Amino acid sequence: MTIPTVPSTTVAHDVPRIRRDGVVPLIGSTDAMRALRDRIERVAATPFTVLIEGESGVGKELVARLIHALSPRSHGPFVAVNCAALVETLLEAELFGIEERTATGVRGRRGKFEYADGGTLFLDEIADLSTAAQAKLLRAIQEMSVERVGGQGSQRIDIRIIAATNQRLDRMVAERSFRADLFYRISGVEVHVPSLRERRSDIGELAQHFLTRHGVSNRLRLSEQALQALEQYEWPGNVRELERTMERGVALCRGDVIDIEDLPVHVRRDYSEVLLPSLQQPETLRVWACRYARLMLGRTGGNKRQAARRLGISYHTLVTYLHAWESLPHGDADSLTEPEGHSTVDVSRRALTSHHGTRDCHFAEENAPLRPPCGIRRPHGPVRRLGDAG
Repeated sequence: MTIPTVPSTTVAHDVPRIRRDGVVPLIGSTDAMRALRDRIERVAATPFTVLIEGESGVGKELVARLIHALSPRSHGPFVAVNCAALVETLLEAELFGIEERTATGVRGRRGKFEYADGGTLFLDEIADLSTAAQAKLLRAIQEMSVERVGGQGSQRIDIRIIAATNQRLDRMVAERSFRADLFYRISGVEVHVPSLRERRSDIGELAQHFLTRHGVSNRLRLSEQALQALEQYEWPGNVRELERTMERGVALCRGDVIDIEDLPVHVRRDYSEVLLPSLQQPETLRVWACRYARLMLGRTGGNKRQAARRLGISYHTLVTYLHAWESLPHGDADSLTEPEGHSTVDVSRRALTSHHGTRDCHFAEENAPLRPPCGIRRPHGPVRRLGDAG
C-alpha cells in the first residue's frame, strides 16, 4: 500500500474530506515528510493505540484521519474529541453517554465511545484532561467497555484509540500532572509530526496550495521576495498560521502576484531588516553584510562569539563588520524596524561598547584570518590571538 503525494486541501484545524479511495494525502516532499508518510503507512496496518506528538498547528488531526483511512477500520466512523473543550461535570456523559430520564429533562444519548464503535476514536490534546478525567478514560481504554451515566451495566465497544498532544507527556508524568499508567497505555506507537521550521523547503509548496485553494484566480502566485520572507520566518503557528497568512495575501494583493508588502509585518520583519533596505537604496554587498552581522548579534543577545559561530566566520571578522557598520553614514539606522522587547541596534552597541578599550574588544580566535573583508577598515588597536602571552 502506498500513499499518494497529491496536494491536500486541509490543515490541522480543518476537517479533511476523505477521497473516494479512502486516502487523505499530505503536502510536502522533504525527507521529514517522506519519513512521516512511511511511518503512517506502517502504523495504519496495525490495530495498536497511537500517540501523535507535534506542535500546535502542524496537522495532528490530519495525520490521525490518514491513519484511519489507511487502516482496516476505514469503513467505520472517525470520531474526534477535543479533550481541552470537555467540561469536567459533563465529561462522562460526553464520552460514555447518558441514559434516558437520568435527570429531569435529560434525553438519553450515546457517548463518543459508542459513536466510534467499529472505527477510530481520536482524542485530541489529551494532556489537557484533569487527573480525575484521566482515571475514567484509562478504565474505558483498558476494559474496552463503557457504562452510560445512570446506566445499570456496561457495553462492549470495538474501537481504535488515537491520541494527540502538543506537550511532552513524559515530562508531565515526571511532574505528576499526567498519569503514568495512562501514558504507558497510549504511548506504545508514537508518531511525530514535524514543525514547519523542520521542513522549510515545503513552505513554497504549501503556500502555493493555499493560494490555489483560497484564490479567485488560478494564476495567483508568490513573488520571489515574498517566498524568501516566508522561508525565513519561524512559524510558531506552523501550517495553520501559514494558511491564515495566505488568506491575508489573497485579500490584499491587487494582481496575480502576492508581494512582500502583502504579508503581515511580523512575518516579513527579518527580511525587511536585512534584505529589503539593501534592495531599495540600493546598498553594496559590504553594507548588506554589515547589516546582517548586526542583526545576528541582536539575535544572540549581544554574544559576539555565538553570533560568529552562527555566521560561520571568525570572531575578528565579526568585530570588523560591526565596526564598519558603526562607521557607515547611516550607522545609527534607528529608523529600521526592530523586534518588540529590545532593539537590535541597542544590543549591538552595548556589545561593542561594553568592552571598548579592553582586550576582549579585539580578541581574535585562534587561526582566525586577520585580513578584513574587502573595503572594510581594520578596527583600531592591537589584535590578540588565543595563547599569546601577557
